[in-house]
Amino acid sequence: MSPVPVLCDLDGVVWLAHRPIAGSAEAIAALRARGHRVLFVTNNSSATVAEQERALAAVGVPADGDVVTSALAGARLVEAGERILVCGGPGVEEAIGARGAISVPHDVADSSPIDAVMVGFHRHFDYEIMRRAAGAVRRGARLIATNDDATYPTPDGPIPGGGSIVAAIATAAGVNPVIAGKPHTAMATVVRDLLGGLPADAVMVGDRPSTDGLFARTLGCRYALVRSGVTPAGTGRAAFDADGVEVHVDVADLAAVARWLIESS
Repeated sequence: MSPVPVLCDLDGVVWLAHRPIAGSAEAIAALRARGHRVLFVTNNSSATVAEQERALAAVGVPADGDVVTSALAGARLVEAGERILVCGGPGVEEAIGARGAISVPHDVADSSPIDAVMVGFHRHFDYEIMRRAAGAVRRGARLIATNDDATYPTPDGPIPGGGSIVAAIATAAGVNPVIAGKPHTAMATVVRDLLGGLPADAVMVGDRPSTDGLFARTLGCRYALVRSGVTPAGTGRAAFDADGVEVHVDVADLAAVARWLIESS
């Protein structure tokens, strides 16, 4: 088998809150040594691309030019010159700036025209941010979420994720958000553009079938489920089988995925 692109989720696959999962760095190195292009595809929009690259380098994984975030996907849903109220982290600010859109300060959001509200994971969410964001949407702004993952995996268990934040704003505004990240089309477009297309035998590696598994279906590629994140060992597959997620390999971690790919090549 010829080398194929391997798309890796980060949280729950490569690391947990930047603590590397055992064997993940070695697995990535082994895949690259066999000619596989490894791309990191994350729904975490909080950090900038450069911050993600530096964090990966710190755990022994060179990643320059190989990181795709849901902030980049979210930026595909706005246009240059549009005024955006950002309820997210620096990664979202960076992505909309690169798109040529304008980030509107929160302290003028109530009186300034807003074209879209973009929501991502951040740790300073509060009632006032929710009020301003929901108010802008009620006045006609589009509501865009970088992702809708309800939780975020950490070594101490799941914590509320970006999806929980956007759910609060969507409920207050009375609208459904447009979702940019995995498993949706905007993220797939960013990946295909970066790779110049995607073969059907490419592999998406992820710990969350409802996100990574459905993203593999969106891309038309294979899905490798790892049990190192939000889907622990022993969890039955009935729920995500019912969602139409096809699992091509179900293993413990990224190291096992690397062995499967190398042995089958």
